[in-house]
Amino acid sequence: MNRLAGVTSPYLLQHADNPVDWWPWGPEAFEEAKRRDVPVLLSVGYSACHWCHVMAHESFEDATVAGYLNAHFVPVKVDREERPDVDAVYMEAVQAATGQGGWPMTVFLTADAEPFYFGTYFPPEPRHGMPSFQQVLEGVVAAWTDRRDEVAEVAGRIVRDLASRSLTAGEGAVPGEAELAQALLRLTRDYDEKHGGFGGAPKFPPSMVLEFLLRHHARTGAEGALQMAADSCAAMARGGIYDQLGGGFARYSVDREWIVPHFEKMLYDNALLCRVYAHLWRATGSDLARRVALETADFMVRELRTAEGGFASALDADSEDAQGRHVEGAFYVWTPAQLREVLGEEDAAFAAAHFGVTEEGTFEEGSSVLRLVRAGAEDEAEDAVRVAGVRSRLFAARELRARPERDDKVVAAWNGLAIAALAETGAYFGRPDLVERATEAADLLVRVHMGDVARLCRTSKDGRAGDNAGVLEDYGDVAEGFLALASVTGEGAWLEFAGFLLDIVLERFTGEGGQLYDTADDAERLIRRPQDPTDSATPAGWTAASGALLSYAAHTGSEAHRTAAEGALGIVGALGPKAPRFIGWGLAVAEALLDGPREVAVAGPVGGELHRTALLGRSPGAVVAAGEGPDAGTEFPLLVDRPSMGGEPAAYVCRHFVCDAPTTDAEELAAKLGA
Repeated sequence: MNRLAGVTSPYLLQHADNPVDWWPWGPEAFEEAKRRDVPVLLSVGYSACHWCHVMAHESFEDATVAGYLNAHFVPVKVDREERPDVDAVYMEAVQAATGQGGWPMTVFLTADAEPFYFGTYFPPEPRHGMPSFQQVLEGVVAAWTDRRDEVAEVAGRIVRDLASRSLTAGEGAVPGEAELAQALLRLTRDYDEKHGGFGGAPKFPPSMVLEFLLRHHARTGAEGALQMAADSCAAMARGGIYDQLGGGFARYSVDREWIVPHFEKMLYDNALLCRVYAHLWRATGSDLARRVALETADFMVRELRTAEGGFASALDADSEDAQGRHVEGAFYVWTPAQLREVLGEEDAAFAAAHFGVTEEGTFEEGSSVLRLVRAGAEDEAEDAVRVAGVRSRLFAARELRARPERDDKVVAAWNGLAIAALAETGAYFGRPDLVERATEAADLLVRVHMGDVARLCRTSKDGRAGDNAGVLEDYGDVAEGFLALASVTGEGAWLEFAGFLLDIVLERFTGEGGQLYDTADDAERLIRRPQDPTDSATPAGWTAASGALLSYAAHTGSEAHRTAAEGALGIVGALGPKAPRFIGWGLAVAEALLDGPREVAVAGPVGGELHRTALLGRSPGAVVAAGEGPDAGTEFPLLVDRPSMGGEPAAYVCRHFVCDAPTTDAEELAAKLGA
């Protein structure tokens, strides 16, 4: 019997009609494996994963494969976005055993949840040196039946190896000038000068590294850091990885030139990149950065916002094409004939030249991914008007196509990232509607995800909280979002909510030596308590928490929170010089620590000139509190004993326990904050 029908995960529900007798993750599945004396097949994926869909169609929808699976295994399906702790533990084992990882992830476990055989995607028949999925299943069954002692020995050895990998807070010293300079040098060596970004294909948007580069430039004036950030942002914005009609970024580019994306759109990518482009505009005034930040924000609101005010996780890569086939990228790509059908001959020729649409195509079957290939055309007023008209007509025509499926679950951490991005983008560009959307998402997290005891749940769907506990990245990213919202809105309740969450980080996620863990000390026990300080697609829980702890300490003067942040950043001192591409957010937080971070108290109206000037300051990680009247200090500790001057709004800037004289002049404040 397939047991997925009653779950909330859209990914698991995609498998509810499989002939496989799936179980959700839980003790009941392992009790069943023990009762039947069979191994567990653990299959981990997520709703926007293209190859997860492929393997599902090839194998899990096949009655013969399903029959064999059901007879010899207890099959367990996990949504990695709902259970990042389960995913992290077994992905670490997969990578240690095979040298690589990815999704779908396929792991065979004992009834004690100990892994003994690993893989990712397996094809329905042998190909490219890979065995078929059926061959793998038969091989595992043979080993389980005939060589059980060997299986137990392998499983035990893997679990012991994982258990020995615990990190401590003292892995390295708190990063200083030397470590950050070494990180920058290493990034310079890895930088793709021709196409922007880092490394080769596939190429992922390096959002957290870009944030580090912008902060490093703001603190030190290093022009090379700014140039790498600006050029990478321009290359991505002009490439196929960016949706030239609807805004928003795809997950990654399959080539190093940013031409052909893997088409799924994730909330976390767009939240992180929206914020990066807004910060790039703040640093340079770039019109391209402004446009992309606003279009990405509008994409998130238009296509990912849920009825309850939160933001959905992802849009699928696949959708139906004109022939009714479910294929990757169908919603986004164009042929010259399709352009002519919508625009007519003359405008179609213009659009083809502008967006790089050719008869040969850049994607499959003669279709092309839209990108900007006419350098400088954006800056020509006549072209700009024509391009806007063409984009509008193509966007309207595209809206009539079959849309990609949407994963409607609300993930706490990713909504925290979206709240920060929308709040800041709205404040920078005079878009109060974006700040309102950020506030509504924050309200949902408080009402649904935090409940009555301020303990976060990981996900919700349709306004109903899921069963899975929040992990460290949820606490860190949601606190980050609340702190950004507090600075923008002047509502001290968001600072208070952030404090609730960060106190739980100190109490439940911090080890005796100051190290951080991805799960709380009272969470479900897995074969290892997951602990990963490296930033991948999103900030690691470790670095997200360190950044929020540092900002909260700057707001409140809490020594406990600052000490915890500094202790957590020791890992950045160790990893930053060696692998800066994989700890970008940690490096960005380290920049804030070196700069203070600066504390800005604006005794004046929220949204006034001084408040806006403070928000536009480029000092890394600066915290801003704004408000007026006798009660302002009860909302924000930074405003205690900070009066206006002669009835005029005044701004106070402090750094490293030293405060400048207050100022009523916006230009003077901007100079203090590097704006």
